[in-house]
Amino acid sequence: MTFQTRSTRKVASEDLVQALHKAAEPLPDPANADLFGESFDRFGNAQIVLLGEATHGSSEFYRARAAITRRLIEHHGFNIVAVEADWPDAARIDDYSRHRAPRPRRGDVFARFPTWMWRNLEVLEFADWLRTRNEALLEAERTSFHGLDVYSLGESIHAVLTYLDRVDPEEAARARARYGCLTPWQDDPARYGHMVERGGRTGCEDAAVSQLQELLDRRLSYLAQDGESWFDAVQNARIVLAAERYYRAMYRGSAESWNLRDRHMFATLQALLAHRGDGARAVVWAHNSHIGNASATAMGWRGEFNIGELCRMAHGHEAVLIGFGTDRGTVAAADDWGADMRVKTVREARPDSWEHAFRRSGYARSLTDWRGPEKSGLATKLRTSLLERAIGVVYRPETELLSHYFEAVLADQFDAYVWFEETQAVTPLGPEHPHGAPETYPFGL
Repeated sequence: MTFQTRSTRKVASEDLVQALHKAAEPLPDPANADLFGESFDRFGNAQIVLLGEATHGSSEFYRARAAITRRLIEHHGFNIVAVEADWPDAARIDDYSRHRAPRPRRGDVFARFPTWMWRNLEVLEFADWLRTRNEALLEAERTSFHGLDVYSLGESIHAVLTYLDRVDPEEAARARARYGCLTPWQDDPARYGHMVERGGRTGCEDAAVSQLQELLDRRLSYLAQDGESWFDAVQNARIVLAAERYYRAMYRGSAESWNLRDRHMFATLQALLAHRGDGARAVVWAHNSHIGNASATAMGWRGEFNIGELCRMAHGHEAVLIGFGTDRGTVAAADDWGADMRVKTVREARPDSWEHAFRRSGYARSLTDWRGPEKSGLATKLRTSLLERAIGVVYRPETELLSHYFEAVLADQFDAYVWFEETQAVTPLGPEHPHGAPETYPFGL
């Protein structure tokens, strides 16, 4: 991700730093999941808890989110985990964790760049815990695991066709004809977008819309056979449509493509809540730039919105937005999109950043919560604009200000903030692993 921002050179005041020091609650190591998770019981009454991360490759963020999620599942009845990942890959983890399939084997899931973002030891441990947790429960009581993202054009086409081959072979033949417009591009969807937007080629949107509508029109018949499989097929058909639009929007501007992607992720989350019915409660794992309210950041000021903002509009304070931050350490990231993963050193945060303010507050790990009238004084102090760092799957420390910082008003972006002064890279389970990939990654060690 690349941001445009001006250097504010506005360092947090000593008054603000002292307020952060006073309000922060020290946290234990997330390796002690039960003890770490207890501090987050206060969020247990929400319907949606959105857990961020300041990078896509820091172990502490994954472990902390896993500990919080475990607590919310075990003690507060949360039953959906929705992550910034592709639906078909996450579906393999869902099948495994809900005892519908054995462990995925080599090459089955998260095989495309950035493999380490979800194919890592930290996700493995959470998936194994979730499978163990679900084992003693009835099917309707088990917690599910889902992907929210839009990048799986080819895999989603394949999933729709596989479903129809099983339940309605005649309709499967018609679906192949509809998707025939897109299948030549499924391995290079960005080129499809270029050819339509710049090359004058006719787009495939109508065909994708038609196929989704057919699945919806036949829902009564298909639901009678297998409601879960029908829902999975419909979600994949929605991804095909969203991906077709997304890869065209890439050539019309970054704000339009960003908004299309986050609108799809929000709609997927809403569909999951509706499908689960009464009592549905979700934990979302995504980058800070997705789960913090974009209207309080430079992203929103230039016309972008995100899941956090849409959840706040739709669910009010039933949605809790929790950001995560770090000052320094190491991170799993690439030099460029599609390049090999490297373990890279994270620079100490800039003096004019929120991260530097939290570093000055004096805690190695902490939770700061500014919800409620009793915290209004702290919220007022946090209602100022400082820079915030966002590292995705690409990290360019040599151009860090331009590539990774944007302005944000923390009090309005999040409801609370989890701080780790120093973080370490995730442990990948793919070919990036220093000892090679285990035979049954991402689950077998």
